[in-house]
Amino acid sequence: MAVLSKIRERSMFLILVIGLALFAFVLDPSTISDFFNASKVNEIGAVNGETISRQEFAEALEQYKKQTGNRVSEMQAAKTVWNNLLRQKIYKSQLEDAGITVGEEDILKALYEAPGVQNDPRFQTAGIFDKGKLKEHLATIKGDAGAEWSAWQNYMAALRDNIEKSTYDNLVSAGLGASLEEGKAKYFNENTKVTGKFVYYPLNAIPDSLVTVNRGEIKKYLQDNQVRYQVEPSRDVKFVKFEILPTAEDKEAIKKNVADLIEDSENGKGLRSSTDYSLFWEDSKSDIPLEADNFKFKVEVPQVIADKIFEGKEGDVFGPYEEEGYFKISKITEVSKLPDSVQARHILIPFVGTSSADASVTQTEEEAKKTADSLKNVLTKSPAKFAALVKEFSSDTGSIEKEGFYDWFGYNRMVPEFRDFTFQGKKGDLGVVKTAFGFHVIRIEDQKNFQPVVKLVTFGKDIVASEETENTIFQNAETFALDLTNGKEFDDIVKEKKLISQPGLGLKVLDETVPSLGSEREIVRWSFGKDLKIGDFKRFDVKGGYVVVQLTGKAEKGLMSIDKAISEVRPIIVDQKKADLIKEKMSGATLEEIAKSSGQSVRTASEVNLQSPTISGVGYEPKIVAAMLSAKENVVNNHVVGQRGVFAFVSEKKQLPTELPNYNSYRKRIGSSLKNKNYQMYEAVKKASEIEDRVGAFYGIEE
Repeated sequence: MAVLSKIRERSMFLILVIGLALFAFVLDPSTISDFFNASKVNEIGAVNGETISRQEFAEALEQYKKQTGNRVSEMQAAKTVWNNLLRQKIYKSQLEDAGITVGEEDILKALYEAPGVQNDPRFQTAGIFDKGKLKEHLATIKGDAGAEWSAWQNYMAALRDNIEKSTYDNLVSAGLGASLEEGKAKYFNENTKVTGKFVYYPLNAIPDSLVTVNRGEIKKYLQDNQVRYQVEPSRDVKFVKFEILPTAEDKEAIKKNVADLIEDSENGKGLRSSTDYSLFWEDSKSDIPLEADNFKFKVEVPQVIADKIFEGKEGDVFGPYEEEGYFKISKITEVSKLPDSVQARHILIPFVGTSSADASVTQTEEEAKKTADSLKNVLTKSPAKFAALVKEFSSDTGSIEKEGFYDWFGYNRMVPEFRDFTFQGKKGDLGVVKTAFGFHVIRIEDQKNFQPVVKLVTFGKDIVASEETENTIFQNAETFALDLTNGKEFDDIVKEKKLISQPGLGLKVLDETVPSLGSEREIVRWSFGKDLKIGDFKRFDVKGGYVVVQLTGKAEKGLMSIDKAISEVRPIIVDQKKADLIKEKMSGATLEEIAKSSGQSVRTASEVNLQSPTISGVGYEPKIVAAMLSAKENVVNNHVVGQRGVFAFVSEKKQLPTELPNYNSYRKRIGSSLKNKNYQMYEAVKKASEIEDRVGAFYGIEE
């Protein structure tokens, strides 16, 4: 705890320690032992010497999948679980170093305070949380060693992990603060203004053609900046996709088949004369489900034929027409007029087995119906009693405070039975309607905006490629792969056959998607094959077609390759070389001499500061503004490199801001910014930790 006290006294100390740890990590990295020896076979990683076994990872993975209801993909789950395990190990290590442990009492305290536990009726006495009942329950199920006890163990383990994280974050935050002197310094640093003269030679005045950069220079830059250019294992591929798309002939054939279903034929009734639509759908094998019961407003019918439909009459058939990847035919089965919105009031009477029934509901369906009918009879004679009866009988908590009232609602908001009564009835109608929630006593309060509506049945067939087309596309993919087998170059084949080649760059071990292809984990796994060489290829079946993939690049864990870095590093080195060329032109003892030698002019920078470090006529240059503020007055400073060019300047006058009676607001700003750095702090500690990551091996990828 003495260390923590020191940290609180010196907020910058923690940042310095972490920075030095990162520096030491780069200068003297620990030797990573061979993962493929027998002692490592059951491990998928380690953190600061503490191993993470396959079993530990597998159990955490399974638990996470259960928690998410298997709504995340395998690789998403793997990444999350691995990062969670890393975080747990790192926090545990940090707390142990600080002499702090999370004990049973801490976990129990968090358990008692958990809202889900406090609100569980099993652990309440007279509606108040009872610790004794919870303890008794845990003691009872502990001996069973069943699924429930396992779930409680997992829950308490999660509580422990959260406590460790919050404890560590709180300790770090407690050590990050600022003094009034630091607040004062921040105020003066941001608001001190400087006026001076300068000569500016922009980097873009030197053509790129005058500068050359070789691979050796890029390699040296990477070695000098190793921390910045560390990479994880990755693979590059390129591919050609052969999509299975219907031809014009395929589409015309499908359209004709759908058109033939309108009228009667030797195969049976057509849509026009059919009345048993379920049978028609089954016999004709529609690719879209039958929907026949709902009225539709004009905006809800297929817009490509909306005008024609609302000019038609019952029994009219429209199509074939193309919409959303189908050829469709539609038939009007009923025409009417309905309001587009309704106001209604209701009382909900649930019964055992309905969606709204809780443990307090004991009425059977017959009893609930009798209650609802009685309420309707009362309201028929005394409509003014509706509000009072809502409060006494209704179980719809969302409308009780509004006296059972639902303000203007659209046709598709309510369940069908409620909707049909309120939209097809008349203002003032009172009735009893049964839904999945129970029996509703409903009164229609008002209706507005009556519009034409139709009931429509719409049959559809997928517009898909024929078997002949699929075979042709498959042969095209096979021919492409065969040409590669026979020694032809990938790009030459693409050009010859007028195809499109696409890249898939930077695939990671746990990736499951390939750009432009989507979820294709098998391609990622293949690209990391142990014996795979650059230039190797394979044909894959993918969603919607086939793809021929070729491996074009391999990057192992460590320093980024020259080829990967060249696009980012070359411009940096080019600017450095341009700056060196410019420095040779900027000679002289005064700004006037420097301007003359370089062919530039002497300019003025008036009252610039670090709060807005922009120089008129140049742009954003915080480095130059900072240099002007720290320089001695009336002294020439030459060859100062900024973001946009090389500068020579003289600081002529510095204007200090007016002193404040108190710098507490600036102190708080510093403290607030530091307290929001927990994530960065964790990332720094993580980088300084010794981490062995072999999660890929869990999925059969040996690095």
